[in-house]
Amino acid sequence: MSLSPIDRRSALRLALAGMAALPLFGRSGPALAAGADGALGTVQAFDVALLSAMKAGDRTPFAHRYAMLEPAVDNAFDLDAILRVSVGPHWASLPADQQAALQTAFRRYTVANFVANFDSYAGERIEMAPETRALANGDQVVTTRIMSSGGSPTVLAYVMRQTSGGWKAVDVLADGSISRVATQRSDFRSLLSSGGGSALVASLQNKVASLSGGAIA
Repeated sequence: MSLSPIDRRSALRLALAGMAALPLFGRSGPALAAGADGALGTVQAFDVALLSAMKAGDRTPFAHRYAMLEPAVDNAFDLDAILRVSVGPHWASLPADQQAALQTAFRRYTVANFVANFDSYAGERIEMAPETRALANGDQVVTTRIMSSGGSPTVLAYVMRQTSGGWKAVDVLADGSISRVATQRSDFRSLLSSGGGSALVASLQNKVASLSGGAIA
């Protein structure tokens, strides 16, 4: 079973359906929770980097755009936490070398996915809600809107968590209710069940090679 990268159209549909309950852009809502400004800052920095990569476009070598986005992804996402949740109970039983190989492959896959699917610019801008929505476990949902020059705005929701390295995303919501991590979990666990950790590593590596045209090994 192959992994399903977030294509650009899917990314631009993220969190559209169920976000009406979130405090949006100029609407009144609950007061900003303590520390939530850090979550907003993390997402804002990522949005700036993403737009810069989009403006560079596919005329810029893939490896260069990868280098542009790599630190932004590291700063914005808790990739190790996302990977562990996506792998699930299998994680504890994997040898240390396979865990390390998965961490490397998953990081490269995540960055390459963004680079490949946000590879052009047509006047889009990204607006961010001034407030977050607090979840029961202390996480914060940061809501952004991608504004295009001819279409309806698209809402992206990042589930942010306080970590030792600051606020980082641990999930992105699709269609307002479908967790990207949950979808990924299904793909990952199918591969783990059929071929173990080595099959998942190989699949991620193949995806990186395909997304990057061989530019990222």
